[in-house]
Amino acid sequence: MRVLIVDDQALVRSGFRMMLSVEDDIEIVADVANGELGLAAAREHSPDVILMDVQMPVMDGIEATRSIVAQDLGRVIILTTFDRDDYLFDALRAGASGFLLKNCEPDQLTEAIRAVAGGHALLAPEVTTRVIAAMTAGGQGAGAGSGGSAGGPGGGATGRATSHVGSADQLDRLTDREREVLALMARGRSNSEIAGELFLGEATIKTHVSNTLAKLHLRDRVQAVVFAYEVGLIRPAENGLPPQD
Repeated sequence: MRVLIVDDQALVRSGFRMMLSVEDDIEIVADVANGELGLAAAREHSPDVILMDVQMPVMDGIEATRSIVAQDLGRVIILTTFDRDDYLFDALRAGASGFLLKNCEPDQLTEAIRAVAGGHALLAPEVTTRVIAAMTAGGQGAGAGSGGSAGGPGGGATGRATSHVGSADQLDRLTDREREVLALMARGRSNSEIAGELFLGEATIKTHVSNTLAKLHLRDRVQAVVFAYEVGLIRPAENGLPPQD
């Protein structure tokens, strides 16, 4: 997997290089200091995944992401130290396939790169609940959140979907195991965490996730979370959200 790093801090870029250089399946093709250079590097190197900072001089990460996605130059993971809703929803509207905080664990980052390179998308668990809140409230941000978390084919179409309305009888399409996987997915668990909880291989979980999304006609994991909430499979409090009347 060819990875481009875009961040205005040289120390951060070198840190990501060191972190990812130990992975046999990841190659860093370039690292650059702002969005404009990132756009040029994406055109030159055709990376699979771009790790993109938000606040940068010349061109910020949101604008660069919008241009990269529009020109189909690669899939973007937003990496920022700022845990802010406006960054999150702006990134999803721009077409980012993932959103992580820079204090994430190294294995979270490598898992995100692999997921996004495979055509999926990924949200950090700590921001998933805010996407759920925005979508299930039917208010501001609903259009932004509905394309943004890892799961199935078409995950790169982030920010262009609308919220999915689920009905309980749709659960009948799922096997018992797929229901278990859906419930854990909806609580923000990654594939590896689900595999650990259910004592199954990660490849098996990926198959269950893909089958679940296909059977329910859901684009990605964020829609799966909303579906699980709408049909009562999980309650908001289980995801750290306050219970609703």
